[in-house]
Amino acid sequence: MNKRNTFYLFSCLAFICLLTLFSFNTKKLLNDDKIISYVVDVKTQDLKLYWKDDSVKNFKSILRLKSWLESKKKKLVFAMNGGMYMEDNAPLGLFIQEGKTIRSVNTNTATGNFYLMPNGIFYITNDKIAYVSKTADFIKTKKNYKINYATQSGPMLLIDGEIHPEFREGSSNLNIRNGVGILSDNKVIFAMSKEPINFYDFAMYFKKAGCKNALYLDGFVSRTYLPEKNWMQTDGNFGVIIAVTSDKKIQ
Repeated sequence: MNKRNTFYLFSCLAFICLLTLFSFNTKKLLNDDKIISYVVDVKTQDLKLYWKDDSVKNFKSILRLKSWLESKKKKLVFAMNGGMYMEDNAPLGLFIQEGKTIRSVNTNTATGNFYLMPNGIFYITNDKIAYVSKTADFIKTKKNYKINYATQSGPMLLIDGEIHPEFREGSSNLNIRNGVGILSDNKVIFAMSKEPINFYDFAMYFKKAGCKNALYLDGFVSRTYLPEKNWMQTDGNFGVIIAVTSDKKIQ
């Protein structure tokens, strides 16, 4: 074997090793004992945002949403609270459902996590492409899209691959947290910490997963329903709920 072929073979082996290592690390990351996560392919899975039932009553809890879906012959595969809300459980910011704007974009200035600028919006277009963007960017570009679902929250966790500038490594501001990020293949990753975590470390989770943009959804009220990982929190008192369903008949 000549030197050129030897170099080529060595390069291929090195690439395979790096790819295997990356895949292992990604798998290990997404199975972090401290964080529960779920990756959704919006092209093939039925991901929707819910707030009220047919009688215009707030779902509030995952259990009520699950029961309502079952009455529609739908199986709940995954659910998570989907953004901050007011005392009456109304979304604090933008909420679009099935193409209809239920609540307008909130551009107010105040205190609290929602107003730790930049905040952002998670949305899904009619052609089933998911985005997380800064609220200001969304306002500028929304005319370019037909949006099916959207929810506003804050702060942004990642902005163009960088951790929010207000977050500090080693911060003692610990809380249960949940959020959403967009992966490089346009799949969506939802994550919730199983134990209190600071903003910096939570944002770093999304960064290591390969997200460029990620959005914080909420804190201590956060709940996740994910039976495939034996994690089934069905309580809560929320505004918007993000859920994935299937048409499999309920036994």
